[in-house]
Amino acid sequence: MKLETSNKPLSIFAFSSLTDIVMLLLIFFLLTSQFVIQTGVKVKLPGAQNNEQVTQSRMIVTISSQNRIFLGSEEIGIDKLAGRLEQIKQASPEGNLVIRADKTVQIDLIIRVIDAAKGVGIDKFTIETEKISY
Repeated sequence: MKLETSNKPLSIFAFSSLTDIVMLLLIFFLLTSQFVIQTGVKVKLPGAQNNEQVTQSRMIVTISSQNRIFLGSEEIGIDKLAGRLEQIKQASPEGNLVIRADKTVQIDLIIRVIDAAKGVGIDKFTIETEKISY
């Protein structure tokens, strides 16, 4: 008895499975592109019409509306800020300090943070804002 084998090439390609995969990838990338790495301290940033995208930095100082200062997600006092910034600067000397201050924070506290950073040799500052349109 002779068995027949069919080794014929497939003439019809089913696009339905490929379409499902492409749609799943599209949904995955759309969802994951919305995640932004932030420090976890909620602040209402001041608005600016001509703001630029902030590059990622290891030195992010956040000042909350209660005048609490955070380096990353760790709460720190203004007196210990200079020492911690110096440790981070020695580990990675990128040199850009990102300041995320709530819009209700007085400018005096922001100046004290900048002064502490200048004391350890950091001379580049970025004050993060939200983009608004008038």
